[in-house]
Amino acid sequence: MNARANFTRMQDSTQADWQLIGGEFMPFAQNLGPRVLAHLKILEGDYGGFPVDRYTHSLQTATRALRDGRDEEYVVCALLHDIGDTLGSFNHPDIAAAILKPFVSEENLWMVQHHGIFQGHYFFHHIGMDRDMREQFRASPHFARTEEFCALYDNPAFDAAAETLPISEFEPMVRKLFGAPRNTIYKAAIEKESA
Repeated sequence: MNARANFTRMQDSTQADWQLIGGEFMPFAQNLGPRVLAHLKILEGDYGGFPVDRYTHSLQTATRALRDGRDEEYVVCALLHDIGDTLGSFNHPDIAAAILKPFVSEENLWMVQHHGIFQGHYFFHHIGMDRDMREQFRASPHFARTEEFCALYDNPAFDAAAETLPISEFEPMVRKLFGAPRNTIYKAAIEKESA
């Protein structure tokens, strides 16, 4: 077992405690990509009544984005856009966005966070909701990007016969993305620790 700090209240912690904790943090953080992939795998076999399971849907969405020439960050967003389905049954886009927030651009974050409402254009009218709910965001500079994401990649990714690349195709992209946070309050501390 590794050494541990001894405080019982954070207010009583010392710089030495935080050096010890910081030494544990970096190796833990470096394994974030594999942990995210393990969580994504939980979607396998979870059909929820859909034609393909949620894992296949995620792989298909990413496959479509990759085949269309999207950059790696976008492809990872496509892969992980529904990762929140298991824990956020009523707000899955928020879960995915929270996971991605420290690592992606503002436009990709907005796209992931709002894709649920934009995807609703294709089915909300079947469940008594307003299919044009996305119109409330028409003034956003990210509206067209999110509309396109749903139209080209999310909406058509329920085809059991469609090309579905294996997760191994995306693993290096996920590891790379989650290895380099750029939007975090801890950025200075991480850079100091890495130096």
